[in-house]
Amino acid sequence: MKKWLTGVTTGILAIFLLSACGINQTNGDKNASSNETIQVTTTTGQVADIVKNVGGDKVSVTSLMGPGVDPHLYQASQGDIKKLNDADMIFYNGLHLEGKMEEIFEKMSKDKATVAVADFVPEDMLIGTAETNAHDPHVWFNIQAWAHAVDAVEKELTKQSPENEKVFKENAANYKKELDELDQYAKEQIQTIPETSRVLVTAHDAFAYFGHAYGLEVMGLQGLSTDSEYGLKDVQGLVDILVERNIKAVFIESSISEKSINAVVEGAKKQGHEVAIGGELFSDAMGEEGTEEGTYIGMFKHNVDIMVSSLK
Repeated sequence: MKKWLTGVTTGILAIFLLSACGINQTNGDKNASSNETIQVTTTTGQVADIVKNVGGDKVSVTSLMGPGVDPHLYQASQGDIKKLNDADMIFYNGLHLEGKMEEIFEKMSKDKATVAVADFVPEDMLIGTAETNAHDPHVWFNIQAWAHAVDAVEKELTKQSPENEKVFKENAANYKKELDELDQYAKEQIQTIPETSRVLVTAHDAFAYFGHAYGLEVMGLQGLSTDSEYGLKDVQGLVDILVERNIKAVFIESSISEKSINAVVEGAKKQGHEVAIGGELFSDAMGEEGTEEGTYIGMFKHNVDIMVSSLK
């Protein structure tokens, strides 16, 4: 794993280490009752959405990573450290998605509930990667797998506030029912795409769980993490596939620069093969808060609709 605690980040972590004991002791003495709001800090919007739905008005959620933010490259600011310190609980994705924050989570876990929700997904539902000998962290693109993250949040919130167990259980059940409906919607819609056209080409390899769940072949220019490099050989390899298989559309991602996928489009054009940008997908980040795409369900449905309209 690359060393990342340099410069400003090292200083931030040092400030956290010096202050954590005093601040967290205050948090540790605070037992949530049915009338108290649990202060939760999360990393990604997808994780925040679970906590909001399961916790309801019993939680107050702060998400560190907003629209367009790439969690693979994200480094905590001093303000983020304060938000993590002030929280009663921390929820993050895990499986090295937030790779540059792992040491912070390790330190925080000694003083408060610090939960990697993807750790609760059964291993047989996880997708492995031969090149890194690790698991693909983009679990939220398989709804049935992501439902285990919902169970994890319900369980951990109940530990924090057992008086609200019934509320959390009911909220989780209602949310999972909505997820089941979304899962069925996705299956039905993807089936309307001609089988030969069920090929999803994106900037980085974030959609393997989606492809496995809904029957699409998935190709990404970069690897699982946007921290990985790509070169002319990678671009040309993908171009050759597009030309050979007559693939007509590729997709950009809201949290990644269009530069890489545009290079693929231009490469195909030089070989006389026209490829369109099928649309923008939400991969590692969701949409703006207050919009439909700013929720997990809305984001997921947006992606399905864009894929279907472009690949049909």
